[in-house]
Amino acid sequence: MLGDLTPSEFLREYWHKKPLLIRSAFPGFKGLLSPEALVELSCMEETQSRLVTCDNGTWSLENGPFEKKDFRRLPKFWTLLVQGVNHFVVEGERLLMQFDFVPRARLDDLMVSFAPDGCGVGPHFDSYDVFLLQGMGKRKWQISANQDQDLIPDAPLRILSRFEPTEEWVLEPGDMLYLPPKYAHNGIAIGDSMTYSIGFRAPSYQELATQFLVHLQDHIEIDGMYEDPDLEKQDHPAQIGKGMLQKISGILKRISWDDGEVERFIGVYLSEPKPHLFFDPPDRPVSKKKFLDTMEKDGIHLDLKSQMFFTQDNVFINGEILAFGNLDRLFLMSLADNRESDPEKTDAQTGALLYQWYKDGYIGTGRLFRE
Repeated sequence: MLGDLTPSEFLREYWHKKPLLIRSAFPGFKGLLSPEALVELSCMEETQSRLVTCDNGTWSLENGPFEKKDFRRLPKFWTLLVQGVNHFVVEGERLLMQFDFVPRARLDDLMVSFAPDGCGVGPHFDSYDVFLLQGMGKRKWQISANQDQDLIPDAPLRILSRFEPTEEWVLEPGDMLYLPPKYAHNGIAIGDSMTYSIGFRAPSYQELATQFLVHLQDHIEIDGMYEDPDLEKQDHPAQIGKGMLQKISGILKRISWDDGEVERFIGVYLSEPKPHLFFDPPDRPVSKKKFLDTMEKDGIHLDLKSQMFFTQDNVFINGEILAFGNLDRLFLMSLADNRESDPEKTDAQTGALLYQWYKDGYIGTGRLFRE
């Protein structure tokens, strides 16, 4: 799917550096959804969807969930975008697994967009890497390395006020365009068109720092109480004195962390489900013996919404952390890598953990992703 490039060559020469057009990256690919099925998804409570319209030069943005009647009276220029399609469509997850040459910890989700002839969301840039895979129809993509990032004032979208394309191509079903972060681009539908966007998460330094401080709030312990036995009378009672400032500064400097704390934070942070996602435990869970017998016969799979990662010492699933300890490390690593397991037996401790995950709705029995 990378043309004549190996994954290592692509990462070395293109990733985060320059665009790449790949003709017939997925030969025979016509898409995973019909426009009608995408509309159905946009009406679901758990999906994140957006409807972008432009009427007489005025851009508008409406967030879902929608109702079918919302699509009956639309201006001529409109686009529907649905995030996280891989959480609801198994073929979407299978598609994302084709991009496992990039660590899954960097992967965000699969967004699918539908646009009628001549429509799009305007020239813009993303702050993350993205693969744009053409499904149904055709789409003309214009791109530019222009660093002018001025936006149209008061528009609900981050649409560039000035955009001068330096290259353009028409993508047909199965063609794919890779763009590094902040590369300006503009997609224009040719006929009814659907694009599958494989996006990668790139949190800002500010977000990482803020979330890490939230993590520390729940994990640090600093003994002692504020004391000032050397207190002296001040000329101004309302003044926060230098001595108090120095004491508190010294207390705060006792806050510290090591690489292990960063490891635990990032595993929990990256595997935490997005706020709008919820897991559905089985209505009538089978017994642990029945579950383990079925796993040994048919294997198991992660729920489409589950995120599972691991480090040297820990395994993370949906914001939870467990030390490998005496657990079956190889089994859990394989489950995280492949999002499913072959039919096999594991030890009693790991089996008990998997059964709890099954009751939580994190995993199901049977293989789901490898055809």
